[in-house]
Amino acid sequence: MQMTPRDPMPRFLLVEDDTISRGFFKAALETLPAEVDTADSLATAMDRANGGGHDLWLIDVNLPDGNGTELLQALRRSRPDTPALAHTADGDSSIHARLREAGFSETLIKPLTREQLLKAVRRALVNSPGGTAAGAEINAEGERQDWDETTALAALNGQRNHLIALRELFLAELPGVRDAVAQALLQQDVRALRGQLHRLQASCGFVGAARLARAVRQLHQAPESGGAQTQFRAAVESLLH
Repeated sequence: MQMTPRDPMPRFLLVEDDTISRGFFKAALETLPAEVDTADSLATAMDRANGGGHDLWLIDVNLPDGNGTELLQALRRSRPDTPALAHTADGDSSIHARLREAGFSETLIKPLTREQLLKAVRRALVNSPGGTAAGAEINAEGERQDWDETTALAALNGQRNHLIALRELFLAELPGVRDAVAQALLQQDVRALRGQLHRLQASCGFVGAARLARAVRQLHQAPESGGAQTQFRAAVESLLH
């Protein structure tokens, strides 16, 4: 059997001025696995960012020479689609709301557990327009599964024979939907594309096609994203083969 090469590990920029916090974050992130570049100030972070593309930024809100929002704005001038997480010891909900308004996909309150951190990282990568490939590479085992058996069976009161019949119909129709989506993308017909995706989203929910449902949401949100298009095609092909 021919082995396919693995995708390169995702690369993160971790900005944290506290030595202990930085060590915890770095050690936890490397277990994904991932490459982690670190910085302890706004200036150092900008220098690290110039050295190459990162799949995710994790930014401390309060830095010695500025704040996390200023850093995010500066980084986004050259990389507008890179997802970012903010972390702070401040639990004030108004601060967290302002951070999300500024462009952070999520805010984390320190101290936090390794599991909380890694779940937030996976969410940020999977839900971002440009980070879907990295998100798929490091996602948890449950997130990689094509089918969500538990949810689908619960919706049908545990009637597996009905679920099997629905999935057979779903898989029979999927190639036509895939081709219609591809045609809409080729013609840049956003209205037709979103119509197809809207119907497919509902179908995915009925049969428990969890991975494809996530890919549909991402493509609906960012139809121009090459990463979202790739994720959609991969999810479809995984179900058909």
